Amino acid sequence: MSAVGEAFAGLSVALVTPFRDGEIDFAALRAQVEFQIAAGTTCVCPTGTTGESPTLTHEEHEQVISAVVEVAAGRIKVMAGTGSNSTAEALRLTGWAAKEGADAALLVAPYYNKPTQAGFYEHYRRIAEEVALPLCVYNIPGRTGKNIEPETIARLAELENIVMVKEATGSLDQASEILSSTDLTVLSGDDSLTLPLMSIGARGVISVAGNIVPQDMIALVDACDRGALDEARTWHHRLFPLCRDMLGLATNPIPVKAAMKMLGRDSGELRLPMTPLSSAEEASLQTTLAGYGLL
Repeated sequence: MSAVGEAFAGLSVALVTPFRDGEIDFAALRAQVEFQIAAGTTCVCPTGTTGESPTLTHEEHEQVISAVVEVAAGRIKVMAGTGSNSTAEALRLTGWAAKEGADAALLVAPYYNKPTQAGFYEHYRRIAEEVALPLCVYNIPGRTGKNIEPETIARLAELENIVMVKEATGSLDQASEILSSTDLTVLSGDDSLTLPLMSIGARGVISVAGNIVPQDMIALVDACDRGALDEARTWHHRLFPLCRDMLGLATNPIPVKAAMKMLGRDSGELRLPMTPLSSAEEASLQTTLAGYGLL
């Protein structure tokens, strides 16, 4: 099934969910998808961490997936975020994404309740067996509280429609173990680790910075893909300060939404418990964006 995952090689962008006056701004959401289509992005990923999925109602979660699939209209792939710490809820959302025509589903590891490795396996197995959609396991222990160990991911790789891993452990050893023991398509879950992970066999990135500089992220990934390492390193070192200084200001998606507001592409509105940047942090972000040439 690695060929299925290979269709998602390149740049995928973890979309923000735009809000205005507390409600989802669907016009702005549609504009975001069009922006990524124009940039040549491989895939968009709505309703993930960057999309503030924990504060979307179940109905809103479904509405965002449906809206993104509708505007994509086959012009760009859609990997909908459908994960949950409840297997039943993740199953329902993944079924919705499949029904609406998404190309794949991104399933974050069950968070807070900290399953055993057997629990992780059974969670994903249940969804894989009940929904005929390519699935990407999203492993981000810094958010979820527990790592899906490489041995468990190797077991999951034996399930027919689990074809990808979004690797956000920050561990090159873990990524190496997955790449050497499975045929899964590995995608970086950290913008700044895209080059290191692709150098050992990852096939692209699910990016936050791609919300604002998709062409540059594509240039990095393409250079890696062509084996043009000097060019890839140049892009890595150009992008690294942006990723470090923007995304390091506060928890994602606070800083990227602030950046999009400064660039006239989002209201910058968040839902509690996410709160805006301070005045000092905004000034720092402006300096970062200006230094990159965006302002």
